[in-house]
Amino acid sequence: MKYAIIADIHGNLEALQTVLKDAEANECTHYACLGDVVGYNANPKECLDIVRDMGMPCIKGNHDEYCSMEGDLEGFNPHAKAAIEWTQDQLSDEDLQWLRDLKYFRLVANFSIVHATLDEPERWGYVFNKLEAASSFTYQNTKVCFFGHTHVPVAFIKDVTIRGGTYSKFKVEPGKKYFVNVGSVGQSRDGVPKATYVIYDIKQASVELRRLDYDMETTMKKIRAAGLPERLAERLPLGR
Repeated sequence: MKYAIIADIHGNLEALQTVLKDAEANECTHYACLGDVVGYNANPKECLDIVRDMGMPCIKGNHDEYCSMEGDLEGFNPHAKAAIEWTQDQLSDEDLQWLRDLKYFRLVANFSIVHATLDEPERWGYVFNKLEAASSFTYQNTKVCFFGHTHVPVAFIKDVTIRGGTYSKFKVEPGKKYFVNVGSVGQSRDGVPKATYVIYDIKQASVELRRLDYDMETTMKKIRAAGLPERLAERLPLGR
């Protein structure tokens, strides 16, 4: 059984289509989404439809929450507010309710998924280092938990101590716990401007990071045509 674990699509249709094609070519049989289906890029509706229609387990990200909020968007800067309101306008009432109904945490097969942290998933905390990972390990009841939110792929491993670092492929070993960030499909932030996701082969007990080129120029053109903030287009080729 092979799972394609995807996160932080952020309305980037070209990147999502590339990832799904690669997952199929690598004989993935199942899929799971770690949230932030919408936000930033210009195809939130199309990406939401794909995730929902595929019936994959999906959890709520902070942008899924922001874009499905009711009432005034107090506390957001003008650019963020404009992008959220634009995204809301692209989605139907049914789409917005689907986002609201997403859970913060789910068990899937023999692993768990969360967007941000396990200790307070609804607070949208960031995990960049071992100290921050330690708080989630306290609440982790599965051998492997996948997370997103930072857009930076890194694996934390707990046995006697906690270690962490970048990875390309590794084996899940007995007696250890793994808290693994799968990177971002739609908006890389680790300096590698590619669509990123993970293949988790349960039978082989392996986790593989996949990085893919996609039609970024089309994505950037769509952002500009939609009137979204220019920075959202400029950052894609930088991977920041």
